[in-house]
Amino acid sequence: MTRKAVALISGGLDSLLAARVIQEQGVHVEGINFFTGFCVEGHTHAIRKKDKDKPKRNNALWVAEQLGIKLHIVDIVEEYKDVVINPKHGYGANLNPCLDCKIFMVQQAYQWIRDKGFDFIITGEVIGQRPMSQRKETLPVVARESGADDLLLRPLCAKNLPPTLPEREGWVDRDRLHDFSGRSRKPQMALARQYGFEDYAQPAGGCCFLTDENYSIKLQDLWTHRGEKRYELDDIMLLKVGRHLRPEGQSWKLIIAREEGETRFLSGYKGQFQSLRTLSHGGPLALIDGPTLNDEQIREAAAIVARYGQGKTAPEVELEYSPPGGDGRSVTVAPKAPHEIPQSWYLV
Repeated sequence: MTRKAVALISGGLDSLLAARVIQEQGVHVEGINFFTGFCVEGHTHAIRKKDKDKPKRNNALWVAEQLGIKLHIVDIVEEYKDVVINPKHGYGANLNPCLDCKIFMVQQAYQWIRDKGFDFIITGEVIGQRPMSQRKETLPVVARESGADDLLLRPLCAKNLPPTLPEREGWVDRDRLHDFSGRSRKPQMALARQYGFEDYAQPAGGCCFLTDENYSIKLQDLWTHRGEKRYELDDIMLLKVGRHLRPEGQSWKLIIAREEGETRFLSGYKGQFQSLRTLSHGGPLALIDGPTLNDEQIREAAAIVARYGQGKTAPEVELEYSPPGGDGRSVTVAPKAPHEIPQSWYLV
């Protein structure tokens, strides 16, 4: 009887190798990738000119192709919100709920194998590799709190852990599993060469924006000014695009495009946000996130936006202010000088 396993496929090297190790033992492997909304690096690479040389691909799909396996992409955007907003085990260095995230995803995979008649779960976890979710003391927490218990097999570090049910029952040969540990990726890279994998995502892996300090600052700012921890998928996308500025004491902020690709992307949101664009000179599009601005606030915002256009040294710049989805009106201002925009306004 051929046993069946589902592998959590992130798109990184570890999950690629973990799945291949089990494939090599004759187990039928399929992949599962959970879409949270926070791993959208391919999207931002497609927008920004500076990222033009980075591969425009979904790494999870690419890994599945290399393995020759079926990949199930599961949208968990709504269910995942509680993990981000109320993590039982807290956040990491930024707003990354890594331990709760891993528990949640394994829990989802466990429900999936029960529904689909698969036998066990594979992950690419390695003891000591991640400071929050992959410590020796937290790996059992993931297995226990997810409900998967010893149906969770970690092929890359299995020899450092008690035998799981697939090992005890002989579904896989424990001697052909590995004992990787620590933060060094050299063992994984050597194994990749052994399998003939040369092109793979950065070994340090990970595309979750919640681990990024700058992104977390902007998300915390969003929550602070909304007065509650709440977000939608559009928020997740917009926090990664443009230059974000919030003038001190204001309930509104500007999202200013940094290049042509971002201008095109932000244009798609003009129906939902107030916006400013320069008319008299070349310049960026800016969205205004917050309540409807009064005339004084519009002039303040316009002066900031004018600073980032080709008219930044001109005595006056004409811009168009538009309400969401409405007709625009002209506003003429003197651009802000660099010293008039304090560093504290930038949400880096």
